[in-house]
Amino acid sequence: MDKNSKIVITGAAGLLGQNLITELLSQGYTNLTAIDKDEHNLEIMAKLHPDVKRICADLSERGDWEKSFEGCDTLFLLQAQITGAEYPIFQKNTVDSTKNVIAAAQLCKIPFTVFIGSSVVNSVAHDNYTNSKKEQERLMQESGLPHCVCRPTLMFGWFDPKHFGWLSRFMEKVPVFPIPGNGKFLRQPLFCLDFCRVLIKCAEGRMDGKIVDIVGEQDIDYIDIIRTIKRIKKLHTIILKIPVWLFRFLLKTYSLFSSHPPFVADQLDALMAGDYFKGLSMEKEFGVKPTPFEEAMELTFNHPVYSKVVLERP
Repeated sequence: MDKNSKIVITGAAGLLGQNLITELLSQGYTNLTAIDKDEHNLEIMAKLHPDVKRICADLSERGDWEKSFEGCDTLFLLQAQITGAEYPIFQKNTVDSTKNVIAAAQLCKIPFTVFIGSSVVNSVAHDNYTNSKKEQERLMQESGLPHCVCRPTLMFGWFDPKHFGWLSRFMEKVPVFPIPGNGKFLRQPLFCLDFCRVLIKCAEGRMDGKIVDIVGEQDIDYIDIIRTIKRIKKLHTIILKIPVWLFRFLLKTYSLFSSHPPFVADQLDALMAGDYFKGLSMEKEFGVKPTPFEEAMELTFNHPVYSKVVLERP
């Protein structure tokens, strides 16, 4: 993959897209086109990286955005709905958008696509996100396009409007932070920049037909993640363990006052599902040395520029 070849990133203004563009630029790639429907987050990208071409478009609808695929050498297909109370929004923003992106890529005969799946396709969970990601991956694999599939576990890093980012901001605002049950829910958090480096290696190596499962290589309980955030941000919030039923009740109560809840019952079930994912060694397979969890959290929350950037939640 030539450093000046045209690269298109769909779903580019979210957590993964913003990190991927930052990493591509740092590695010397110059011809980047970012497509996303979130105008606010694209404006953030414009301030951080003014040389990146930006297209504001809803990929679930056909449109002029398809012309941007002409001459594309590599496509990074990132877009997906992460949270939501009902399935139709997942159908629209994950499944329908992917059908349109695949059709445009087929028409323009894009040489290679890096498709971002999710570890949840191997999960015991049965929720809207899991079901939509399984359907999205099926569409990609049946597309006939040269591609690889990269499945991450839960990611964290700069620009995070959800997950660790939301948890950290919530912890700043409240005197007591509730934890469901004993908090001993094993997580395999993946530093987003590490994953971005793997994605670039997959694109450079044209790993057609390869399915890559990438997990965070340090196992850590949910409650210890919360304690790490508290320590790194030097907060004084009390961490309080509460019964799961009470935590679920609080979630439902919160959703009555918010049409955009950051944490829903499906995610609580996924948290407690007991999944343990296996993946390839980033260092052995791709030459990417994983950033130690503590160091990655320091970078996430204490970077002089990027740690202060908060994206709008879609």
